[in-house]
This record gives sequence, structure tokens and C-alpha cells, in this order.
Amino acid sequence: MLLHIPEVLSRAQVAEFRQLLAEADWTDGRATVGAQGAQVKRNRQLPELSPLGRQLGEVILKALYAHPLFMSAALPLRSVPPLFNCYEGGEHYGLHVDGAIRSIPGTSLSLRTDVSTTLFLTDPDEYEGGELVVMDTYGTHEVKLPAGDLILYPSTSLHRVEPVTCGARICSFFWTQSMVRDDARRGMLFELDSHIQALRGQIGDTAQVLGLTGHYHNLLRQWTEL
Repeated sequence: MLLHIPEVLSRAQVAEFRQLLAEADWTDGRATVGAQGAQVKRNRQLPELSPLGRQLGEVILKALYAHPLFMSAALPLRSVPPLFNCYEGGEHYGLHVDGAIRSIPGTSLSLRTDVSTTLFLTDPDEYEGGELVVMDTYGTHEVKLPAGDLILYPSTSLHRVEPVTCGARICSFFWTQSMVRDDARRGMLFELDSHIQALRGQIGDTAQVLGLTGHYHNLLRQWTEL
């Protein structure tokens, strides 16, 4: 499931993020990937333990964990603290798949990467190129969203970032372990939950709506891994 979630951050929050990131010390992005990724990755990132990155990442996770659309789609168990990257001057990230296991920096914990997330902090007209290209069973999708918007997609997907030929592309990105490992099951639960919420808004908590809600939670009980 590939899902666009608009306005995760307000324009004021984006402006504050950009001001703080403009003064940040960026390092080589290859420091956070394995041998395969390092061959095709050319960008800069904030260090994983950057105090600024942690500060801004907490704002992002707080917004997302209060966002009904993200919670319904990702069914998050835990997330890696958000990271931040910058592409300019032809920098890019070639075709790759995210590693299945990520450690949580500063801890002895790890998680399984089920859901990948990119939050855009620059508007599309601020740079040329830089499309996030995600390849899945339904084809190839190019993603370039307004600042403050987010794209969520399965971590099993092949994807790349096209070269940025003008301007700078600044984003946050992170991974989530879902309570439901299988993307197809997560997609079905998300669709069912969306229909239940729409029906509840139209006709209230009728017996039928309550029955569908029970069906949703019984499926969640069967498929959840905690």
C-alpha cells in the first residue's frame, strides 16, 4: 500500500524546521547504510544521534502518532527515530530495497522494517529532479509532495531517489515495525477501517456498523504480532 498523507506538519512547523536545518552540520549519507546501499547512495544526512535530529524527530512522531490516517494505515508497534537528508548538486540514491532490520540508535533495540516513510520539507518548485520512485506490484510511482506532506509505502518495495539537478531536496525519513507484518493484510484492514469510519459518519453506530467494527477487531486480533 502506497499512501499520501497531507499536512502532517503545518507550514509554520515546516518553516521552523527549515530554519534550524539550514544551520545544521550534514555528513555523508553512506554512513547509515550497508555495503550494497553505499554503492548507490549519494546524499547528506544529519548524524543518527544528532540532538537537532532527535528534537525534530520527536515533533514528527508526536504528530503522526496522533494522526488517524497514519495509525490506521501503519498500525505501528514502534518506529526508528526520524532521520533527515539533503540532496543537491546531482546527488541521488540509486535503486535499492531497505534493510529488513534496523537498530534504534543509542539503544540495544532493533526493529523489523515493515513500513517506510518519507516526509517532504521542501516544496516541489524549490528543486528539480529528486522524485522518489517506488516500484511495486501495481507499477512504478513517482512521488514529489508539498512540504509537510508524507508518503508511506511497504519497506519491501524497490525504490530510488532521482538526481537533484537544481536547488535542494530536504526530507525526513524513518521506518516502522507494524503490529501486522503482512502488507496485504494491513491494506485490507485499512480499507475496512476507512469504510467503517465513512459509514459511522453517515449513519451513526447502527447494528451493522458495530458488527463491521467487531469484524475489524477480530481480524486485528488474529493478525497482530506483539
